[in-house]
Amino acid sequence: MSHPPRRPSLPQLLLAPLALVAACSSSVDPGATADQDPAQAPAATPRGNTLLIFSRTAGFRHGSIPDGIACVTELAGELGLEVRATEDPAAFTDDGLADVAAVVFLSTTQDVLDEAGQGALERYIQGGGGWVGIHAATDTEYDWPWYTGLAGAQFASHPAIQEAQLVKVGEHASVDFLPEPWVRTDEWYNFKALSDSITPILMLDEASYEGGANGDMHPAAWHHEYDGGRAWYTAGGHTKSSFAEPHFRRHLLEGLRWSARLDG
Repeated sequence: MSHPPRRPSLPQLLLAPLALVAACSSSVDPGATADQDPAQAPAATPRGNTLLIFSRTAGFRHGSIPDGIACVTELAGELGLEVRATEDPAAFTDDGLADVAAVVFLSTTQDVLDEAGQGALERYIQGGGGWVGIHAATDTEYDWPWYTGLAGAQFASHPAIQEAQLVKVGEHASVDFLPEPWVRTDEWYNFKALSDSITPILMLDEASYEGGANGDMHPAAWHHEYDGGRAWYTAGGHTKSSFAEPHFRRHLLEGLRWSARLDG
């Protein structure tokens, strides 16, 4: 695996991500319509009372998926939402998504939806739906450009599981409470096809671990308004222990709350 030609210092990391946040905040959402102001979020009105957890895999399958389902189910209860957990792509129909406040792609991998399911997800998001991606949700649907735009990036590679430091950038309820830096152990993804429409909220300090390949601009969590809906992603969640960590659980809770429009 190639490494960056130089390792940025933490001060450099603190300055560069802030510049990225400013650029991302002003960029045009590729999913926005011509008469829609991408800087304006739709009204915070949840679409339904159900959280749909989707964990189908057509490639690598993470052993942490059952732990993730249990965790997200508990968090949904705290938000007053019911849960449907499935690996059946037939769940993605207009009727099947009608009562869904947000869809969670939990470490999905490769091609997990057929053409009909893709169309239903697109219409759901265009109707104001919410999407939460956890870990391998970026290792999914590489040949579906709309989905790459929704997720905000594609997985490229990762080094060995190890401790790293994450630096908060910008403000969001899913990171505002975290320590500075946030030090935790996980499998840290390198990304390609990073969208300039995302707003990063956590950056990896590549000087704090081995194997980073994105350099100064290495987001590990982000959010954006996309094609009428809301999307929030965190790269964490490879390990089973992630879903027992109080800080990571609250990180997810607030991401779910925002995506499901329960923050208004």
